[in-house]
Amino acid sequence: MRLLHTMLRVGDLERSLTFYTEVLGMRLLRRKDYPSGRFTLAFVGYGEERDTTVLELTHNWDTDAYTVGSGYGHIAIGVDDIQATCAAIGAQGGRVVREPGPMKHGSTVIAFLEDPDGYKVELIQRSAPAAASA
Repeated sequence: MRLLHTMLRVGDLERSLTFYTEVLGMRLLRRKDYPSGRFTLAFVGYGEERDTTVLELTHNWDTDAYTVGSGYGHIAIGVDDIQATCAAIGAQGGRVVREPGPMKHGSTVIAFLEDPDGYKVELIQRSAPAAASA
């Protein structure tokens, strides 16, 4: 067995696609409209669906906003340089809601973003950033 995807309902598909592809650097893998059901599915990710877990963005045509429930946590993305990643995301208009720093009760360096629908995205420093060469 393998985890295939996580689905998020989004109010404005184009705005969400811009965030996930341009701000977070994912690729649009596939997109399909379902006119009889009045919804569109778009799959985004860092690799092909056959190899990696991806996000399914579901846009119901007649719904322009959702409330993020109290049971939802976050999506987590590993990054090599969390400081540079947060700076780049901020420069592109992304909303960093918790600046990089050690997690509470631990030493792992994390940061949090919010996507356009208010979903939390956690960035996790995978390893120490490379030192600048002299």
